[in-house]
Amino acid sequence: MLWFMLVLAGLFETGWAVGLKYTHGFTRLWPSVGTVAAMVASFLLLAHAMKTLPVGTAYAVWTGIGTAGAFIAGVFLFGETVSLPRLLFLAMILVGIAGLKGFS
Repeated sequence: MLWFMLVLAGLFETGWAVGLKYTHGFTRLWPSVGTVAAMVASFLLLAHAMKTLPVGTAYAVWTGIGTAGAFIAGVFLFGETVSLPRLLFLAMILVGIAGLKGFS
């Protein structure tokens, strides 16, 4: 259950990272409210998961999900470029996270 919460926290992190783009510097009310709500949910879920999971592993998984999610959202929502080097570096992040989880 804690791993599920951690994954959910990472998805909320992706949501607030993408949401920041829509807030236009927190000048738009509803995107700002949604972004802050996603931030709070993400941090609360992360904090709960960290009660038992190792801090380094939990934080790495959380940020990794956010990183991968923001990358994917950037490609599909904002037309950001996909190149082999960018995909390779993203893969290295994900392999590192899998390694941390596997050896924790």
